[in-house]
Amino acid sequence: MKILVAGGAGYIGSVTTEQLLDMGEEVVVFDNLERGHRQAIDPRATLIEGDLRDADRIGKAVMDVRPDAIMHFAAYALVGESMEKPEMYFDNNVKGGVHLANAMVRAGTGKIVFSSTCATYGQPEHVPITEEEPQAPANPYGESKLMFEKMLYWLNRQHGIQTVALRYFNASGATVKFGEDHDPETHLIPLVLQTALGRRDHVTVFGADYDTPDGTCLRDYIHIVDLAQAHIQALHTDYSGAFNLGNGSGYSVLEVIETARAVTGRKIPVKTGPRRPGDPPRLVAAADKAHSLLGWQPEYPDLKTIIESAWAWHRAHPNGYAE
Repeated sequence: MKILVAGGAGYIGSVTTEQLLDMGEEVVVFDNLERGHRQAIDPRATLIEGDLRDADRIGKAVMDVRPDAIMHFAAYALVGESMEKPEMYFDNNVKGGVHLANAMVRAGTGKIVFSSTCATYGQPEHVPITEEEPQAPANPYGESKLMFEKMLYWLNRQHGIQTVALRYFNASGATVKFGEDHDPETHLIPLVLQTALGRRDHVTVFGADYDTPDGTCLRDYIHIVDLAQAHIQALHTDYSGAFNLGNGSGYSVLEVIETARAVTGRKIPVKTGPRRPGDPPRLVAAADKAHSLLGWQPEYPDLKTIIESAWAWHRAHPNGYAE
């Protein structure tokens, strides 16, 4: 297959590109390199530098490539930033999505796999979260992703385009070549490992008095390779709709830190801060539907394995892709 990967210079997009190429697929990456990294693009892929907000640029790219399918990872994805700059998130995540949808219709592209988020559920009433949970985003980031999911429904209904949206929480881990490098970094595992490397003084735990076994928040972590494989398996389904992805059980903030201490053999200083507004005690996704309809089974669900892969990458790239 010929796949156009929008956002292929980002964390999840880069690993998915690598996995696709390893399978013998032809990959074209479309990325503006604003938050991704040129060094994160597998050299076997073709790069078209461009921005989804530029309708002419993405329209020409899709028309020239004529891909069999599109994978869409290109989005702003910081919850806090979306609360401060909601207009920026709707401009990029929604308007860019409209331009991509228009390009697909004009070029006759028949399939899209969308990297969505469990943030579309907001503050869920039931955990683990199933696809039947009401979608009520609590921030502009989740709202922008949900708006594109709604567009996908109508693309499928009116144009017959196969559309799959994958909802998940925390992508984690690394391959030998590609890992997690954000600026600013807000994700727990890279923050913990940067502290182990001496690049940060400490890790802040936001709230230690939740109704959880150790008082800290429980979150769902999925190895980046498992996420990439879910996206690839979604390419080969005739189903149109949404799937949640998760390991089925969460890990607490303190469990992540203790596991990182064991993996790295280094001290990781911790300070306890106040709760962050809106942080639920538990966020875990149920993936039964993905297991049954996609045949997806995480190969690396163990937290130690996830952190070991991330630690190996961060040690080899202490300054991220800047090296």
